[in-house]
Amino acid sequence: MNQYLAFLMVGLGGGLGAMGRHFSALIINRFWHQSFPLATFSINIAGSFLIGILTAWLLPKLGNDTLLKYLLITGFCGGYTTFSTFSIENLQLLQEGKIFTLILYVSSSIILGITFALLGLFVGRAIS
Repeated sequence: MNQYLAFLMVGLGGGLGAMGRHFSALIINRFWHQSFPLATFSINIAGSFLIGILTAWLLPKLGNDTLLKYLLITGFCGGYTTFSTFSIENLQLLQEGKIFTLILYVSSSIILGITFALLGLFVGRAIS
């Protein structure tokens, strides 16, 4: 596998995923005006569903080292939402019976994610 081509596929898929995320959010927010962040929620759930389909359907047929994996799973799903990767990794931990690791990963990701976002806000405000 040409690693440069794989790198380009991730970039192309990521760009398309990011544009898909933005377009999806524009459409959802056009019709949803409540406080619940439906656009982000819907995008994350749809991305999780898509990565599940692609993982179960594509990888068994083509293998783990295929350009379509880099384009669609790593690139598109990663650009559309990183929550999709988080979801499939946690599902794999559950299937492997690694419950402690799963709980640690979920809880620390949420707690540290929010904490570091808050820290980033403070740092950003301090340097501006």
